[in-house]
Amino acid sequence: MSTEQFLGQRPPVTARVRVGEGANKVPEVTVYFWIIKVLTTGMGETASDFLAHLLGPIPAVALGGIAFVASLVLQFAVRRYVTWVYWTAIVMVSVFGTMTADVLHVALGVSYTLSTPLFVTALAAVFAIWYASERTLSIHSIRTRRREVFYWAAVLATFALGTAAGDLTASTGLAYLGSIALFAVAIGVPALAFRVGALGAVAAFWTAYVLTRPLGASLADWMALAQTRGGLGWGLGPVTLSWTAAILGFVAFLTVTRKDVAETSRRARHAS
Repeated sequence: MSTEQFLGQRPPVTARVRVGEGANKVPEVTVYFWIIKVLTTGMGETASDFLAHLLGPIPAVALGGIAFVASLVLQFAVRRYVTWVYWTAIVMVSVFGTMTADVLHVALGVSYTLSTPLFVTALAAVFAIWYASERTLSIHSIRTRRREVFYWAAVLATFALGTAAGDLTASTGLAYLGSIALFAVAIGVPALAFRVGALGAVAAFWTAYVLTRPLGASLADWMALAQTRGGLGWGLGPVTLSWTAAILGFVAFLTVTRKDVAETSRRARHAS
């Protein structure tokens, strides 16, 4: 299934951008997109826990909140998609989204069985308002400030939802390996449903986007946490650093190759 098929209606190459619209602010969805997305989810999970242990929960959340806001300010300030700016924002959404779900559970005592449907409702509300306002949820249309606000609200909700869902499955007897297997299978469901016509392209994309969060988080937790907790015992710090290095490597690769930018955009930039 091609990127264009998976994302739904792509504007034709000859289509004019409407007045007030700029360049698309998000990357093309390639295999590199999904690899980095999974890496950011796992890195965000372990980084959040590592910072909470190192600094304490309140300072960690405060630091994460500041970095999260700063990264989004930078993302909104640029006028086009910039690889390192976009993925920095995604990383900070991952870290802060994890903290948000953890604060609800640890500090406020909200169970995962309650927080998971709560985040489902929040995400559904974002999508409903976004669609009512813009008549599309396609990421090929993130060309205005309002659509960008909706996009990042949805991204934050998906990370918080994925964190809660992953922790829910891990706490119900599946453990981390069971959760990894569950979400690895589940992430193939949207593509299959799209192929047989049971799910629209945009819905298939966002479903897969949500499922990458618990998949990556479960994998990182399994690598980092102690063997007594069902993990490999490699430690939060080493796993965070290794996954961060992998993210930096892929982001550097995409910055050089521009494989995450639409071919038409590359031609336009070379011609300018």
